[in-house]
Amino acid sequence: MTHIAVLGSTNMDLVAYVAKAPQRGETVTGREFRTIPGGKGANQAVAAAHAGADVSMIGAVGADAFGSQLRTTLEHSGVDTDHLRTTEGPSGTAHIVVDDEGGNEIVVIPGANGTVDHLAPGDEALIAGADALLLQLEIPLAAVLAGAEAARRHGVRTILTPSPVQSLPPELLASIDLLVPNEHEAAALTGLTDPRDAATALLDQVPEVVVTLGAAGSLYASRGAEPFTVPAPRVTAVDSTGAGDTFVGTLAVALAEGRPMRAALAWASTAASMSVQRPGASSSMPYRSEIDAQAASNTRHTS
Repeated sequence: MTHIAVLGSTNMDLVAYVAKAPQRGETVTGREFRTIPGGKGANQAVAAAHAGADVSMIGAVGADAFGSQLRTTLEHSGVDTDHLRTTEGPSGTAHIVVDDEGGNEIVVIPGANGTVDHLAPGDEALIAGADALLLQLEIPLAAVLAGAEAARRHGVRTILTPSPVQSLPPELLASIDLLVPNEHEAAALTGLTDPRDAATALLDQVPEVVVTLGAAGSLYASRGAEPFTVPAPRVTAVDSTGAGDTFVGTLAVALAEGRPMRAALAWASTAASMSVQRPGASSSMPYRSEIDAQAASNTRHTS
């Protein structure tokens, strides 16, 4: 079975559902509130596990009720948590407002994630045995760099989601195989608003780039080849929280299994399109059998 290692964050998502998100200084009445296990690292781990991989999570939770729930949720999703530390203090939280159009606004408070600033004993060996390492930026950059460099030493493919977006040091980019920003992150990293231009510019720093375009699908670019776009299935979004993580986790599995990039992107887009039709982040992520069935249905409807 494909083995995916994830080095990243675990958060409890505190989600308020409203007709329209409040403006600054405004108070609105919501219709529902949920606590849903999330965090970009944990979300990508769950997505990859649901997509059929053997997944291990490296990170930290707090010594609180949220921490116990986060660990249990990962384990119930089939994610190995032997390298998920428990630290004193609170777990990370994400405070999310979701509007009726499926859009979201998010404030992340790192909590225990802020203590993940290095690789613990055994983490490098775990990474060395993986087919791919998934990275994001909700833990300290020092740990992201350490993980990427460990993966590079052992010939493990590294996939970085540059979110929350920030300036990326050259030594980190030198250890990244595939960068997966959304179109806003790509623009922030390059100063270029056109996704194709931004992707081309990013190839000066990494060998492959996938820019996610929301409902428009995804754009792939690699050195020495013509960029191409893979459309996303047309669906009505209920909640887009976690859609990008669903895409990345599923894409990592597809690539580790040896699927061609275009087919891998289409499969990942199918998974992401399914997730936006369900509320929550990790709770919305489809299983492999569901993705395969929907992908087959999409093919029949377009052929």
